[in-house]
Amino acid sequence: MMDLVLDPPNGVHPLRFGMAFGEAMAAVGPWGEPRVIGPRPGRPERRAVGSFDGVGYTAYFDGDGCLSAVELWWPGQGKATATRVVFDGHDVFADPAEDVLRRVRERGWAVAAPDAESLVVPGVSLGFTRRTSQEVRRDAAGLPLSFTSVLVAGADYYAFLDA
Repeated sequence: MMDLVLDPPNGVHPLRFGMAFGEAMAAVGPWGEPRVIGPRPGRPERRAVGSFDGVGYTAYFDGDGCLSAVELWWPGQGKATATRVVFDGHDVFADPAEDVLRRVRERGWAVAAPDAESLVVPGVSLGFTRRTSQEVRRDAAGLPLSFTSVLVAGADYYAFLDA
C-alpha cells in the first residue's frame, strides 16, 4: 500500500510546489511516465497527466516551469487500488466527505462552497469535488458520500474568491 499525502499548501508528497519541471518529473518517475501537455506558443504553462495504481493525477506548472498545483482523482466505480490519497489520516476517496471536512475545520480553516458539489479552502489551498456520473453511494442531498477529486495548490490559488 502507498499513501499520497496531501500537505497543503506545500504539495502532495513527493511533489513540492516550486519544484522545477525536471525535478517534478523525476519525483513521479516511480508512478510511470506521464503525458506532458504544453508548452504551446503563447501559453508557456505545461501539465503532466498520468495515473498511479488507478489514481489519476495532473501536475500543473506555471510559466516559469515550476510546479504550482496537483489534482488527484479517485480510480472510479468498481476499480480497486492499494494507493490512498490521505489528508490528516483520512482517505479522501474512501472516508465520508464530512469526516474529511471536520478535520479541515478542526485545523481552523474555513470552507467555502462555490456550489453543492465543490468545496474549497481558501488560503491553504485545497479544493474538493464530489462530481461524478457514476453509480456511487450518496447522501440524502444526492451527493456522493466521498470526494471524487482533490486539488492542492499554493496558498493564493483561490484568492480570486475573495475579490
